[in-house]
Amino acid sequence: MADSVAAGLDEKDTENEDKEREKRVPISTDKTEKNSGTSELTETLGFYERNARKRDRNRNLSDLSLVRFISAELTRGYFLEHNEAKYTERRERVYTCLRIPKELEKLMVFGFFLCLDAFLYVFTLLPLRVLLALIRLLTLPCCGLSGSRLLQPAQVCDVLKGFIMILCYSMMHYVDYSMMYHLIRGQSVIKLYIIYNMLEVADRLFSSFGQDILDALYWTATEPKEKKRAHIGVIPHFLMAVLYVFLHAILIMVQATTLNVAFNSHNKSLLTIMMSNNFVEIKGSVFKKFEKNNLFQMSNSDIKERFTNYVLLLIVCLRNMEQFSWNPDHLWVLFPDVCMVIASEIAVDVVKHAFITKFNDITADVYSEYRASLAFDLVSSRQKNAYTDYSDSVSRRMGFIPLPLALLLIRVVTSSVKIQGSLSYVCVLLFYLGMITLKVLNSIVLLGKSCLYVKEANMEEKLFQAPPSAAPSRTSSRAHRVKRTRDAPGEPAEEDVSTSITKQPTHEAECPAPGIPNSESDQFLTTPDESEEKSIGQDGTELKQRAPKKDLLEIDRFTICGNRID
Repeated sequence: MADSVAAGLDEKDTENEDKEREKRVPISTDKTEKNSGTSELTETLGFYERNARKRDRNRNLSDLSLVRFISAELTRGYFLEHNEAKYTERRERVYTCLRIPKELEKLMVFGFFLCLDAFLYVFTLLPLRVLLALIRLLTLPCCGLSGSRLLQPAQVCDVLKGFIMILCYSMMHYVDYSMMYHLIRGQSVIKLYIIYNMLEVADRLFSSFGQDILDALYWTATEPKEKKRAHIGVIPHFLMAVLYVFLHAILIMVQATTLNVAFNSHNKSLLTIMMSNNFVEIKGSVFKKFEKNNLFQMSNSDIKERFTNYVLLLIVCLRNMEQFSWNPDHLWVLFPDVCMVIASEIAVDVVKHAFITKFNDITADVYSEYRASLAFDLVSSRQKNAYTDYSDSVSRRMGFIPLPLALLLIRVVTSSVKIQGSLSYVCVLLFYLGMITLKVLNSIVLLGKSCLYVKEANMEEKLFQAPPSAAPSRTSSRAHRVKRTRDAPGEPAEEDVSTSITKQPTHEAECPAPGIPNSESDQFLTTPDESEEKSIGQDGTELKQRAPKKDLLEIDRFTICGNRID
């Protein structure tokens, strides 16, 4: 009622204003006042239009009500095609998240078998290579071959690895596993949780620095002697390597013991806390900025971590089966906990990588590039000009060093399994032959898959590039690298991929012993986007130029110190 009265009053006011306006407009018939009359007429028409709009607005305001508002909310519409690009991008993100588990597991499975190949190498081919090197070392003076060195660089490295394993295994006998188990079991749950987290950090630090120690030993032992000595000697490096492998094996033993205590606890509280620690990892990594190179490092770290956890679970099962006299019924008691640990690890990796790719706009196809990069390492290690062993390449790429883990597994197996009688020795021999068969089959399948992945990624031409040679100083190495990049486009490819990946490095008597070159993949990634370096030109002047963005083949292992994520 009040609204209708107000509307009537507004109409009366409007009519009065119109009458007064009409009275003020004069009707002029004079030609001299024609222009002024036209302007006043235009102003009058505008005045009438404004009044009409005002009346319509007042009429609309008078029609507002709660029923009309609800009706408008129920019937209003919108058109998604007006922002087609935005919604198409959101749909592609969903599809990317759905593809992440499949693509990630392909990379994980491939990386797992790469680590398995390097791990089995320590048990199968390394003892045979050490035996062949020792036979050559003993029989070479009798043959009277002059002008050739006693052992090839690869054989020297194999012998050093064999002696390191023998010395560390003899030192591991003085470590009592049972006493360590009861010592850790007597600690509180919170203390064990803190200890386990500290052990994980220490394991990454050991893996980061351990391969550098081993590489320093290999290079010191095989460096050409005509160069000026710039090292402390082979024996100090050898002692450092033995100490490192022993300490790292002890560290992994403490990890396995802590996990064993968690499995044998009655309420499983420690095991639950340890699995929840994996989900805390999501918080620490998902909400950070990641480039493709940083994600590649994290993927390699996840592969190494997953393989190490599988070996630790194997050690836990062996120790528990020994305590229960190898009763197969107890294995089914451990099976649910083992599956729970593995499932939580896989779930955390999938969720972590899915949200990292979502927040950083990275497609799922990047995991195919990572897989091709890992396959390139395997294929390049079979070339004639290979400059490193494949197990060392895996160590640099993933941070997985097989020597300490293999040493611990040998120690646990020898203490858990008692060998008595000739039949036991026959079983051990058959088991060893089975491991060699598994290693050979795994290597053949991996080599075939790797060649396929390298061809799909169009990386065959990189196989023909000569490895960089070692330089006596930083200046000469940079000048050599600049010269090599200038001459690379004009170098013809002399060998085919199928022939180069099956031949091992050979030594010629007339050529000097080649040194182990420093690979560009031995550099840490600190700034993936922008980096500057100084190179020496032919005229001797320093020229500052911006280095290109690092390729995946130049990325090494994941390290806490070397991986800077902004």
